[in-house]
Amino acid sequence: MKADGGKEYPGKMTLFVFITCLVAATGGLIFGYDIGISGVTSMDSFLQKFFPSVYHKEKQDKSTNQYCKFDSQLLTTFTSSLYLAALISSFFASKITKVFGRKWSMFGGGITFLAGSALNGAAVNVLMLILGRILLGVGVGFANQSVPLYLSEMAPARLRGMLNICFQLMTTIGILVANLINYGTTRIEGGWGWRLSLALAAVPASIITVGALILPDTPNSLIDRGHQEKARDMLKKIRGTNDIEEEYKDLVVASEEAKTVESPWRNILDRKYRPQLTVAILVPFFQQVSGINIIMFYAPVLFKSIGFGDDASLVSAVVIGFVNLLATLVSIATVDRLGRRKLFLQGGVQMFISQIIVGTLIAVMFGTSGNATKPSKVFAVFVLVFVCTYVAGFAWSWGPLGWLVPSEIFPLEIRSAGQSITVSVNMLITFIIAQTFLTMLCKMKFGLFFFFGAWVFIMTAFVAFFLPETKNVPIEEMVSVWKRHWFWRKFIPDAVDNKGSIEIVHGRLRNNKV
Repeated sequence: MKADGGKEYPGKMTLFVFITCLVAATGGLIFGYDIGISGVTSMDSFLQKFFPSVYHKEKQDKSTNQYCKFDSQLLTTFTSSLYLAALISSFFASKITKVFGRKWSMFGGGITFLAGSALNGAAVNVLMLILGRILLGVGVGFANQSVPLYLSEMAPARLRGMLNICFQLMTTIGILVANLINYGTTRIEGGWGWRLSLALAAVPASIITVGALILPDTPNSLIDRGHQEKARDMLKKIRGTNDIEEEYKDLVVASEEAKTVESPWRNILDRKYRPQLTVAILVPFFQQVSGINIIMFYAPVLFKSIGFGDDASLVSAVVIGFVNLLATLVSIATVDRLGRRKLFLQGGVQMFISQIIVGTLIAVMFGTSGNATKPSKVFAVFVLVFVCTYVAGFAWSWGPLGWLVPSEIFPLEIRSAGQSITVSVNMLITFIIAQTFLTMLCKMKFGLFFFFGAWVFIMTAFVAFFLPETKNVPIEEMVSVWKRHWFWRKFIPDAVDNKGSIEIVHGRLRNNKV
């Protein structure tokens, strides 16, 4: 496939680059495992130990409004504290990446996540529990800042989407494994199963920690730190050819331009970077206000609230995890053929319809009072089916593409800063949603699903009008995408794109013949 709107570099998919990207993508395991393991908040033994007020409210007051059963700010602080820590740590991760390379940012993320899992597993009070979550958050922030960029820089342009989405694939595997572990540990006698669920986070943390030690640096990172010959050798190795001079020269040009930028955080505000900055802020914002976290964070709690039994709620979460995994595989198979826009648009429509139907079903069952008898099996199956339909739409569109697109649009001189902004926005909105969801469910009732459905409509319209297609475009040639867009081209400096003439690369003029 020839790159759309950009040049085509020689090269092929090599076993080395595939294995390298697969190992790096395991950074997604810690993110996914943490999302899934939040299901311990539906375990009675966990609630008794750390949140007894919530437990007694659930058990003693049988007339409790189903919408408000689990409304506790302390309980949501346990879940959401991780994301605030991830937000802050992503800025430090960009500094480490700049000096030492992306692999060492991954290593730091694995170590801190390992420490957090140990502290959570041994927790004897809420303070230890939340401190452990904060350490987990630091690990997530480091991994989410470095892994998507690493994958985008290592992958050949025509397969960048597939390899980058391996990060999301690992995230979905982490979610599924965590849900399965939660289901198993609830059956452990003695009420300590939640400790095992939390402590086993050490397994994905160990994988990315060890993996980071054996990963090579990307050619971009090596050039940026002055190791030109190592970069040339690495480029030959990952492209599977000796004909890498054109791509190598473009990487050098990008690096030289980056070194002229004294402050990436100030330069990213320049008018010529307005398109990338807008996308880096809005895409992660939209990803989180789509409502996916009310499903993935609180799936067991949600199903328990609408009348599913304890085991049934966890089984439903496992089913959702399987759907999430399979739909992500669909995205991997199609993203470099269909493109980003088609997946975004199709997924958005599917999510919108499903969200409205789920909201309507819950409205019929519980109304505004939140009181109802145990729902019938037919009702429960309908809710589960449309929740899974929603998750599938997200998993092959906004889930993986919310990380892929921001990681591939920035020029080298502001790439780390841009990814830090993406991670920070993602974690900030995730924190807000996680901290307020149970209260919003209590106050807005079934209207909460319509609220998120409205956001899905808005973000789908944003893609339709303002997000250009980026498939198959070399990462260092991405400026051509913005120059052709009907709206964003007015922010890009004028240039002539004739053969052997002058073109703009990251805002700098160079001669194609040189």
